[in-house]
Amino acid sequence: MKIGIILETKEYEKAWNAFRFATTAKKEGHEVKVFLMGEAVECEGLTHEKYNVDAQMKLYVAEGGEILACGTCLKSRNLSETEACPISTMVDCVNVVVWADRVVTF
Repeated sequence: MKIGIILETKEYEKAWNAFRFATTAKKEGHEVKVFLMGEAVECEGLTHEKYNVDAQMKLYVAEGGEILACGTCLKSRNLSETEACPISTMVDCVNVVVWADRVVTF
């Protein structure tokens, strides 16, 4: 199955669970794409003693997971794209939704 995940928060537990879900889906053989928008573009490097979002992101990427980050949201926070989170557009977000058999939001 093709699973699109739209993440809109950097709240530790929700973001951590989104990437845990994405990693598990990849390990189960599904195709997965994650689109970060709003404050979720700040998830890279986000750590917490119980909910280490950055570690989960790295596990997802290590499984071959794809992450796209809203360019407008990055720019509004004076952030740049990274190798793990390339700048993307709303057209890319629409394409993820069209591509996916199911879309999950966190």
